[in-house]
Amino acid sequence: MQLRITNLRSRVEAPETELPQRAAKAIGVAADDFRSLKILRKSLDARQRESLEYVYSLVIDVPDDTKARHTNDIRVETFKSETFFNPDPGQTPLPHRPVIVGSGPAGLLAGYYLALHGYRPIILERGLAVKERVPAIRTFDRGGELDVENNYLFGEGGAGCFSDGKLTCRITGADVDWVLHRFVECGGRPSLVYEHRPHLGSNKLPMICRNFRRKIEALGGEYRFSCRLEGLAFDGDKLRGLETSTGFIETSHVLLAMGHSARDTYQMLLDAGFPLRPKAFQLGLRIEHPQSLINEHKYGRPEYLQQLGAADYTLVAKGTPDLFTFCMCAGGIVIPSVSEPNMYCSNGMSNSRHNTPFANSGLVVTLEPEQFGSSHPLAGVEVQRKYESIAFQLTGGNYMAPVQRARDFLAGRMPAAGSSIESSYERGVAPRNLNAVLPPVIAKAIHAGLPIMDAKWKGKYLPDAVLVGPEMRGSSPVRIDRDRETFQIPGVPGVYPVGEGAGYAGGIVTAAVDGLRAARKLVEQFAACKG
Repeated sequence: MQLRITNLRSRVEAPETELPQRAAKAIGVAADDFRSLKILRKSLDARQRESLEYVYSLVIDVPDDTKARHTNDIRVETFKSETFFNPDPGQTPLPHRPVIVGSGPAGLLAGYYLALHGYRPIILERGLAVKERVPAIRTFDRGGELDVENNYLFGEGGAGCFSDGKLTCRITGADVDWVLHRFVECGGRPSLVYEHRPHLGSNKLPMICRNFRRKIEALGGEYRFSCRLEGLAFDGDKLRGLETSTGFIETSHVLLAMGHSARDTYQMLLDAGFPLRPKAFQLGLRIEHPQSLINEHKYGRPEYLQQLGAADYTLVAKGTPDLFTFCMCAGGIVIPSVSEPNMYCSNGMSNSRHNTPFANSGLVVTLEPEQFGSSHPLAGVEVQRKYESIAFQLTGGNYMAPVQRARDFLAGRMPAAGSSIESSYERGVAPRNLNAVLPPVIAKAIHAGLPIMDAKWKGKYLPDAVLVGPEMRGSSPVRIDRDRETFQIPGVPGVYPVGEGAGYAGGIVTAAVDGLRAARKLVEQFAACKG
C-alpha cells in the first residue's frame, strides 16, 4: 500500500539521501520496509533564521500490514494518486488539422498533447523562433529599435519565455503533474515536479521551448513563424479557416492562445462580434533591492547562501485594496514589457543561477472592472495604454525606465536634479515621480501598503528600495467568454479561447494546464483528420 507522510522536517544541511531513515523513524517503521519513496512537495521554512528547515510531503510504498504512527506534527494517511485522464478520441474525424494561435505555455502544451495523439497541429506564432528571437531582444536591450512583432512579449514561447520561468501555481492534481513532467522531459531539472517554488530560469526557457517544438514537429506538427492572426472566416456558424498575415489557412477548429498582450487581436475579435468582457487585472510598480539585503533578511547566517542560493520573499499588506508582491526575481533584472511603440512597461526576470546583485519584484494591486472608467470590453487595455504612454513620455522616449527611491515616492519628493539611481534595467533609467504613471487608486494603495511591508521587515524593506514603473502586464484585462464544459465560445463551435490571453490563467503552469484541457476536449469530441 501507499502512505502519504506530511510535514516531515529536516535541517537544510541534512543530505536528502537520509530521508528514508528520517521518515521511517518518524512514523515507527523500519526503513527496510520501504519499497519506494517519492517526494511530493518540498518547501523551505525560513521563519527561524538560525535553523532553516525543509518541509517534505512524501509517498512511501510499504507492505499492506504496515502499522505507521501519527505524531503531533506528522500526519500519515493512505495515499491514492489521481489518474491522468486520457480520453478515447471521438468518432468523427476533423476535416482539417487543428490550428493553435500562439506558442506560449497554453499553445505549447495544447500543441504537444494534440501531437502526441496524432492530430498534427499547426501552431501560428506572430514572432520569430527562439534562435532569432533572443539576439533581437538583446539588440533592443542595448538601445536598438522596438520590433512590434518580435520582442519580450511576442515570439516563440510567448511572454512566458522571458518572464523568469516560475512554475508556482495554486492548483494541484494530475494535470499539473503532467505539465511539470513535460517541462522536465524538455530540459527542466527533475526536482521541479516537487519543489514548492520551482523555477526554470529565463536563460533555460528558450532551450526548453525549442525542445518542445522539436518534439511536436517530430510527431507531425508544424510551426509557422512570422504569421499573425488577422481574422476568422465562417460559413454560417461553422469555422472554415483563418485569415493570417501569410495567407488563408483552412481549419474547422482553432485554439486561441495568443497571450495577454495581443491587443490588436482583442480588437479584431471584438470587431467580429466575439463575446469579450473586461476582467480584473493587477498593476503597480516593480521594486528593486540589493540581493544581499534579501539574503540577510531571510537567512541570517551567511553559510545558508552557499547552500540555498539567492533568497526570495513574498509580502502582503492587507488594506482596501491589498498590496502584494508578485513574480519576485531573486538575483534578477528588470526588463521592458513592451509590444507597442511609444509605450513603456516593466517586468522582471532571473536566470537559473540567480547571480546578479539585484532583487526585484512586482508590487501590485488588483484593479476591478468597475474602476476602469468605462464598461467597454477593452477598457482595461486602455488603462494600460494610458499609463504606459505616460511612462514613455516621462523619460523623453527611447524606452528608458522611470525610477524613484521608495522613500521619495512616499514623501512626494521629486528626485534631486542630476541624481543617479542604480538599477538593473539595461537600457537606462531616469529619476521621475512615479505617482504620474499610476491610476490614483493604485498609487494610494501603494502609499498605504509600503509602510506596512516595511514594518514587517523591521524597517529594512524601504531604505534601499528603488521603484520602477509601471508594471501592468502581469495578467490579462480581458476575458473571452467560453462554455465551461466544452471550452468553446458559446454559439461558435470550433473556437477555443485558452490561457492567460483569454482570461483563464495567471502564470506558466495554469496557462499550460488550460491549454492541455482545451486540447483534451477537442480529442474527446473528434478523431484526427485523415488527410
